Amino acid sequence: MQLFYNPEISDSDKRVIFSRDESRHIVKVLRKTEGDLLQITNGKGILYNAEIIQADVKQCIVKINSSEVQPPPPYYLHMLVAPTKMNDRFEWFLEKAMEIGVQEITPVICDHSERKVVKLNRFERVLQSAMKQSLHFRMPKLNEPASFMDLIKSDFKGDKFIAHCEEGEEKAYLQNKITPGEQVQILIGPEGDFSLKEIEIALKANWTPVSLGDSRLRTETAAIVACHTVALINQK
Repeated sequence: MQLFYNPEISDSDKRVIFSRDESRHIVKVLRKTEGDLLQITNGKGILYNAEIIQADVKQCIVKINSSEVQPPPPYYLHMLVAPTKMNDRFEWFLEKAMEIGVQEITPVICDHSERKVVKLNRFERVLQSAMKQSLHFRMPKLNEPASFMDLIKSDFKGDKFIAHCEEGEEKAYLQNKITPGEQVQILIGPEGDFSLKEIEIALKANWTPVSLGDSRLRTETAAIVACHTVALINQK
């Protein structure tokens, strides 16, 4: 199965016109022609089965034959992760988180962050590619970068966890704190970890400190471990 992405499709649409770039990819690169069948998602949980009616490299048009809905996961995971110094590491996190399952992502700028400017357009393309590759029909919500202080003040629903490396306090393992079916927020800090001030502020704001294991993990690795842990706990 080869999955295509078009966020503009609605339930009332009978036909879909692809962008110039996507049309060129379908017709010239993949050599699709009239009568060929395509599977398309709008990133909102719906798979559309369509047939090409105009194979034009400038404007490929398909008609919708049927659709099916992919049920949402039984949980909601919001990852708040500090951007890594090297962009490719954060992009790796985005790709793997998409494959594993995540519903919302917010880049968080911390005291020790070495990268404070991110390119959301690039991150969106990484997520789109990973969604098509992993055959998921739901695109995670990707938020604008936000400061640690702004996020801590936000009124999140569900459980709130901060995974930090500072010693001196007892931290439960994340897998022992997750409740299946709940909404979860997990804070992952930058390469230099959260500052002591940030940890103190988070704890006063009722964020629960957790451990992701006995190893010291890179930012992107810690974020993937957290995603996978939540996904496994929610497996039926």
